[in-house]
Amino acid sequence: MGIEKKFVQDGLTKARINEYFTKQLERAGYGGMFMTRTPLGTQITLYAEKPGMVIGKGGKTIHNLTNDMIYVFNVDNPQIDVQEVKVPELNAQMMANRLANALERGWYFRKAGHNMLRRIMDAGALGCEIVISGKLTGPRSKVSKIVDGYIKHAGKPAEELVDTGFATAVKKLGTIGCSVRIVHPGTELPGKFYMIETEAPTEPEVKEAKEGIKEVVEKAPEKEKTKMENIRQVGSIWEHRHDDLDWHPMSIPHPVVTVSGAEKTTSTTDEVADTKEVTEAVEVEEERVREHNNIKEHKHKGYDYWHPVLRIHKNEGDD
Repeated sequence: MGIEKKFVQDGLTKARINEYFTKQLERAGYGGMFMTRTPLGTQITLYAEKPGMVIGKGGKTIHNLTNDMIYVFNVDNPQIDVQEVKVPELNAQMMANRLANALERGWYFRKAGHNMLRRIMDAGALGCEIVISGKLTGPRSKVSKIVDGYIKHAGKPAEELVDTGFATAVKKLGTIGCSVRIVHPGTELPGKFYMIETEAPTEPEVKEAKEGIKEVVEKAPEKEKTKMENIRQVGSIWEHRHDDLDWHPMSIPHPVVTVSGAEKTTSTTDEVADTKEVTEAVEVEEERVREHNNIKEHKHKGYDYWHPVLRIHKNEGDD
């Protein structure tokens, strides 16, 4: 046998075995099979809604199925394994069988199709397609297609990502074919892309702290201390001195002399009195000043004793 004929024969055998299991395990909720060849034999995995009915009492049913695989279909050392389907609504073969049974019981095809589609999508499927073809409403054949969600129709993704099931409903007018295709939840669809959200640069937060008077004073630039020449403080009295005079209080009025060209202004009677006070002030400026026992003292020119500054002085001419 050529290699091409062998592939065709294996495909035909799988189709016959699938049809056989569909008739034998209809009450158990048959949901398809998966067949692989191993060095020890052929591994057959059956999916059913009720695994107990597939195994049978004491394993009688599964033993009969194994014998039929050996003697009827010439399968080399078959090993049948049964697995339960947790969510029947996401199994295409089970949904196709239920849809065919509903049509045989007399359900209107459009009502049965939409009801089945709603149950499949509510189970979380990404997409579903239901095709019902045959003599639906009259003597002429027609096709009704119901689609929801995302479905691939061609290419390798359509073979790998889409679960397909087919069943037939036999009615008086003829046979109706029911095809169901489901895309399971969590399937990575080809061509799907995601937008990467870039975070905008965040500006640094500026903390507006209330600065107290003390902080402002500390932050203020230090001003250079002005050099105070010819000025001093003795006790609570500020004194200064001129270039040609000794230290004297700054509160004493100073003489003001106005000269206009070569002429000098003559003083009036009031000016003579002011000049006298200024002369006395100048004499006081020449005296020496000291602080003794927190008392301001001074002595006049020509006298050697110290006396308080606040003492009332006797002027010449006073009785």
